[in-house]
Amino acid sequence: MLQKITSREIETTAPEAPSLEQTISSALALVSRQYPVMIFTLLLCICLAGVYVFTAPKRYTGTAILMIDSRKMQGLQTQAPATGADNPIDSAMVDSQVELLKSEAIASKVIKDLKLAESADFMSDGGGLLSSISNAITRIFSESTPPTEEQILRAALARFANGLSIKRVGVSYVIEISFQALSQDLAARIANAVADGYIVDSLESKYQASRRAAVWLQDRLKELRSQASSAERTVADFKAKNNIVDAGGRLLTEQQLAEINTSLTTARSQRAEAQAKLERITAILNADTEDSKVILNELATVSETMANPVITKLRQTYLEYAAKQADWSNRYGSTHLAVVNLRNQMREIRRSIIDELRRTAEVYKSDLEIAKAREESSQKSLNDTIAVSNNTSQAQIILRDLESNAQSARALSDNFLQLYMVSVQQQSFPVTEARVISQAASTLPNKTSPRTTLILLAAIVGGSILAALVAILLDMMDRVFRTVSQVEQFVDTRCLASIPVIEQGAVKAISAESGKAAWRFGKRDKPKPQQAPPRYGASGTTLPLHGSAPGFSHQQSHRDRLLSTEESVGRHVINAPFSRFAEGFRSIKLASDFANFSAGSNKVLGITSALPNEGKSTVSEALAQTLAQSGCRTLLIDGDIRNPSLTARLTPAAQDGLIHVVIGQADWRNVVWIDPQTNLHFLPCAITSRFSNSSDLLASQQMEDLFQQLRQHFDRIVLDLSPLAPVVDVRATRGLADSYILVIEWAKSKIDIVERVLGETPVVRERMLGAVLNKVNVSVMSRYDTYGAAYYRNRYYKRYGYVD
Repeated sequence: MLQKITSREIETTAPEAPSLEQTISSALALVSRQYPVMIFTLLLCICLAGVYVFTAPKRYTGTAILMIDSRKMQGLQTQAPATGADNPIDSAMVDSQVELLKSEAIASKVIKDLKLAESADFMSDGGGLLSSISNAITRIFSESTPPTEEQILRAALARFANGLSIKRVGVSYVIEISFQALSQDLAARIANAVADGYIVDSLESKYQASRRAAVWLQDRLKELRSQASSAERTVADFKAKNNIVDAGGRLLTEQQLAEINTSLTTARSQRAEAQAKLERITAILNADTEDSKVILNELATVSETMANPVITKLRQTYLEYAAKQADWSNRYGSTHLAVVNLRNQMREIRRSIIDELRRTAEVYKSDLEIAKAREESSQKSLNDTIAVSNNTSQAQIILRDLESNAQSARALSDNFLQLYMVSVQQQSFPVTEARVISQAASTLPNKTSPRTTLILLAAIVGGSILAALVAILLDMMDRVFRTVSQVEQFVDTRCLASIPVIEQGAVKAISAESGKAAWRFGKRDKPKPQQAPPRYGASGTTLPLHGSAPGFSHQQSHRDRLLSTEESVGRHVINAPFSRFAEGFRSIKLASDFANFSAGSNKVLGITSALPNEGKSTVSEALAQTLAQSGCRTLLIDGDIRNPSLTARLTPAAQDGLIHVVIGQADWRNVVWIDPQTNLHFLPCAITSRFSNSSDLLASQQMEDLFQQLRQHFDRIVLDLSPLAPVVDVRATRGLADSYILVIEWAKSKIDIVERVLGETPVVRERMLGAVLNKVNVSVMSRYDTYGAAYYRNRYYKRYGYVD
């Protein structure tokens, strides 16, 4: 069943990010490992920068400052711009002027004016190292034909563009023009010429634009005038054709219609007034004439309305008589003659008033007829005028269109006339928005290239970065064993010792002192004779100092088989017992002793390596010498049947050896060689030709029987085996070796190869006692040790021995 993995378990199994201390420690370790390469890379970059500084030609920079100001010549302009005089210049326009300053048009003009194409200072590269190399390469791959004028101009333009620098100062309207040249005076002259050329080009472009605009406006003005005249002529013809006459800005029919309408209104009011008066008088005449009150009241109304003096006078007389009648009637009575006469006179007056009213009514009737006739005449005139006006209105619609076209054509013609006058005037004004506010000076020191400080600083920074990258790259590619921790990490075993490299000259120097170790404690620099320690057997009994294994008579039988190892590297553990080299093998011996006590029998130690030439044979010899010197009955066997290098170095005269013993041609006691000083026994492997079935021989029963016999006679057996990668012989030693020691050459053995061969040889991995880091350069190894353990071990070991 599949188990569910919780998020907590995933978090616990996920790799933790390195802490700051670990990161700093890793960086310092990288620097300590690769600092020679880093220093070399940094110094190389600084040297290259120094070479460039000393070989690069000196260049000078001339700088002119240009300002764009549209309000400078505003007082001379005849017409304000459409956007307003106070509006700022568009930023994009300033950037466009910067690009215009970089254009080939201005560059060509400056080159032509200053004759730069003919100037050796301008066309020269300056004679720098890089330019010389570039010119040499160019001459190799280019044809030798003389350049044309176009090619010379293009080359001059290219050099001009390389030396020119145009930039806007911040977000202002100021433009900085800089030019680099080999001559200080030339740089200043070119920078000033670029500024002047830009101003001249601006003036020329404006003049040409104004001239082209004036020509175009003149042609367009003629056309517009013709169109305006034609439109006005069409309006006049249309008015004449349709009898449209205007006076004071109004049509004649419109004026007539207004006058007739006014006259009709007056006639209507007069007719209404006359008719009202006539109707009133008629109403009075139709009333009861005998009633004096009615007559008086009506007469009062009529007299006030009509203002008739006769009726007014008669009414006044009538009122006086009426007052007298009333008075006299009260005084004399109504029958009195005077009262009767007054009533008769009043009757006559009423008859006279009525007669006058009838006459007035006839007058009003005549006035009413006249008013009606006048109204009818005005109405007829109005109707006739309206009919004429309707016809005129239909034509007036077309007339308005014609007048509008004529007015538009005339207005457009007037506008173009005004623009033409402005354009003609602007041609005579040298107006430009740019002006030079600072010219380049040829007397001030303005050397800008090469910038020594900046180049050296860039070289230091760039070199440091490059050195770090090179160090990281080399460290990533450095897949070899350099530290004890790498051995323990990748091989998954203990590192028993770090064996320092021993030069052959040091071995010979120590061997020349008759096998005596050099003591270097304090002032005791003279070598003292080596005192051989007592030897102890497997059971703890003391053995003779120069005794041999049981069954041997060293003084009698082996006089001709004595080892002479004074100049051997493995002998260095005896000749220099207080050296770092000897201390390492004592560490290996101690580890093997502990393994023997804890895991039972561990007599046979197989020494192998991943590849040849890693020093396994030397390690085998030195370890065997260390074991033998401690008093153990030790046998060293050369088990590298394919390449018995140990036999060739220790016993080159041996005729019989391991192979002869296994196949039964000799007894092992008769082929063993002995070191007379340490009583080390050595079983060589003498071969006369290449041996192909070495693995079969090592895995044979005879070989196992031999080793069973040897186990009974010796306390320790050191078996020098073949390398793991080239041959499979080590795999056949499962029944021979109790444990294995893997020899790894420092800074040479590849991690991938060691991991692979150990995976292919499980017997070695299963019985691995440990690994030995051989041929170590202790001073260099200390750079790769994160905590400096190798350095301090080597440094403080001087108090207890001496280092090589």
